[in-house]
Amino acid sequence: MHNTSIRPEIIERVVARRGKLHWFDTLDPKKTALVVIDMQETFCAPGSPAEVASSRDIVAPINTVARALRDLGGTVIFVLHANSQFGAKSDWELFFNNVVSGEVREKTVESLAPGRQKIWQGLEQGNSDITVFKNRYSALISGASNLERVLRNLGVDTLLIAGTKTNVCCESTARDAMMLDFKTVMLADCCATLSDDEHRAALETFIQQFGDVMTGEEAIGRMRG
Repeated sequence: MHNTSIRPEIIERVVARRGKLHWFDTLDPKKTALVVIDMQETFCAPGSPAEVASSRDIVAPINTVARALRDLGGTVIFVLHANSQFGAKSDWELFFNNVVSGEVREKTVESLAPGRQKIWQGLEQGNSDITVFKNRYSALISGASNLERVLRNLGVDTLLIAGTKTNVCCESTARDAMMLDFKTVMLADCCATLSDDEHRAALETFIQQFGDVMTGEEAIGRMRG
């Protein structure tokens, strides 16, 4: 888990601008979904092609929030990443031809094949939990997944974002959620990336412009309060 927090000067800036730190004083659990991003072998397994070692440390706090939300009548959604191959090409050539190359590309393509994706070991799954597949960083851009449709049909207006990477798929999905008028909270101790600095930078930008940042326990408290 990342040993970092939002810097005092950022907190001062936020409070001076809007009179308080947190966007949301209360959260309605029945209209809330915990959206767990990319907690799967490609990103969580030791030695995997896109390993985020700290992702294994957030399993317990994610489970804590998920249990509480299920008990309060909310929704838990696991979002897994998968990219299809069409002969020699994938459904995201821009990524595979520029972000990864050579042996890393081959291993990443193989690991993200649609039929291989499973929720990472240790994450508890409830009978009513939902699994969604995406093929871009953000699960909420057009054509990436059916997440928005699922959320609208369930009457969800609030998202708690967890998973990996904090500053890539979690932040991308969270920013798009705010732009689509969902109340959005990034859970600081339920997100993970490659370094403390990257984690903090993402959360500091998010709390200033896009949504709230809380710990899992803070979010639970607002749902129970």
